[in-house]
Amino acid sequence: MPNITLHRVTLSGHSHRVETFLHLLGLPYTAVDVDLLHGAHRQPAFLELNPFGEVPVLQDGDLTLADSNAILVYLAARYGGPRWHVTDPVAVARVQRWLSVAAGELRFGPGLARVAVLFKKPMDLAPLIERSHVLLGLMERQLAKRPFLAGDEATIADLANYAYSARAPEGHVSLADYPKVRAWHARIEALPGFLPFPVMPVGLNAA
Repeated sequence: MPNITLHRVTLSGHSHRVETFLHLLGLPYTAVDVDLLHGAHRQPAFLELNPFGEVPVLQDGDLTLADSNAILVYLAARYGGPRWHVTDPVAVARVQRWLSVAAGELRFGPGLARVAVLFKKPMDLAPLIERSHVLLGLMERQLAKRPFLAGDEATIADLANYAYSARAPEGHVSLADYPKVRAWHARIEALPGFLPFPVMPVGLNAA
């Protein structure tokens, strides 16, 4: 039986992608909430787990692993079986491409716009919103070709890109022009064991 602890923030899309995967895999775990607002992520005890001071952090027995995408890759390989552990070289490359998008365009587009609005950060929203629409347009075209980002079945690429795109309206990024993206969100939410991501009231009138 795995002995898994997840250090998380429930409003973090990075945490959500890992916690959702744990639920999809049916893996028991202990959740530890990290108080970012009071700087718990900067304290020596947490920095021992992740010197970058970011959530999530996964502990699995003696293993401590940070970075949400790295954790997804580990869980898929360790516990995902043939359903989630992609091994075909082309499929692996397609998944990795979208993991890179999650760490780049998604994080610094919809993800950052959401942070700016929810936490009232003094940022210029306009370029973040513009960047978000460029990404969502690309996703819309990709999802016109296949039901999921990397193929015909959900992969960790979809989990990595779900939360911040689904909650884009919380950063004043409308999803109205992206029906295929919204349908993709619904397909992910329909996966057995899916864990809902909390909806914040801020910005929802942009939906």
